[in-house]
Amino acid sequence: MTTGKKAASDAAKILRDSKSSKKEKEVAASDLSGRRGATTAKPKTKTKSR
Repeated sequence: MTTGKKAASDAAKILRDSKSSKKEKEVAASDLSGRRGATTAKPKTKTKSR
């Protein structure tokens, strides 16, 4: 299961917030690790050359 965009955004805000506790940041990081493809582009498809 992947993390949704809203949850990932909320988790990122927690990680940036200096007032967040260590436990909150651990949970937020765990949530973000479930966000597949958040920072990677879609792979390009290869075309056959003639």
